[in-house]
Amino acid sequence: MAESGSKATPRLDALLPPEMAKQAEEIGVKKASMDAFGQFVLAVLAGAFVALGGVFATTALAGSGAAPWGPTRVLAGVAFSLGLILVIVGGAELFTGNNLIAMAWASGRVTTRALLRSWAIVYAGNFVGAAATAMLVCLGGTQRFGDGAFGITAFGIAHAKLELGFGQAVALGILCNALVCLAVWLSYSARTTTDRILAIVFPISAFVAAGFEHSVANMYFVPLGLFIAALDPGFVTGRDLGLSAQALSWSGFVLRNLLPVTIGNVIGGTLLVGAVYWFVYLRRRPRA
Repeated sequence: MAESGSKATPRLDALLPPEMAKQAEEIGVKKASMDAFGQFVLAVLAGAFVALGGVFATTALAGSGAAPWGPTRVLAGVAFSLGLILVIVGGAELFTGNNLIAMAWASGRVTTRALLRSWAIVYAGNFVGAAATAMLVCLGGTQRFGDGAFGITAFGIAHAKLELGFGQAVALGILCNALVCLAVWLSYSARTTTDRILAIVFPISAFVAAGFEHSVANMYFVPLGLFIAALDPGFVTGRDLGLSAQALSWSGFVLRNLLPVTIGNVIGGTLLVGAVYWFVYLRRRPRA
């Protein structure tokens, strides 16, 4: 009886921020020490998961031209939340969320080399997964679904992303990944799958609705527009979209969108979320 009575009572309440910070640090150590191949495979999955969220969000936006801008954006944001839900609950490696590994790095438990290695592997895997999904979506002819409404919306999204100025893209990237990392941070407090999903939906919906920029999402959205222009040129030329397929290019995507958005994402995730919570809860304090 004494032995059974000494067992700890299971705790069902959510973790508090100090405990969440410790969990974030432990998770960061584990992520940075994963084998490269396994991490790459999980990163490919995450890129595909985010792309599927993009497919869902585009479907929600398609044909909504006469609808109010705000409510349709919120609906698209809720739909896009599918991506991070699949990543967190299903298990995958997402570059933007993995910016929180910086907390373990700041504590000295992850080396700079291990941090950069992990980020590079995951970033590459995310690109492969997102771009491959975009290719499949294009080959599946989804751009012609809804009498072309899906493709018109997808092509317009890709076009708009390449019209951002460099500094604007950086700023929108900062705001985006602050919200993404906050969603991941909140999920660390969860005790159930339902908790995790609810923690994810609102921050992700907010960044999509507000028009912030997510590097991995853009690895799907812009390549999809490029694939539509290259593989189904009749879809673009056969419609008066007010858009130019020539305005889309791989070099323009990398230099005018992906690069500045990635810079912004790293700043938003590591400094505005990871560094702040590390400073408050994990930094070493001098003894009194």
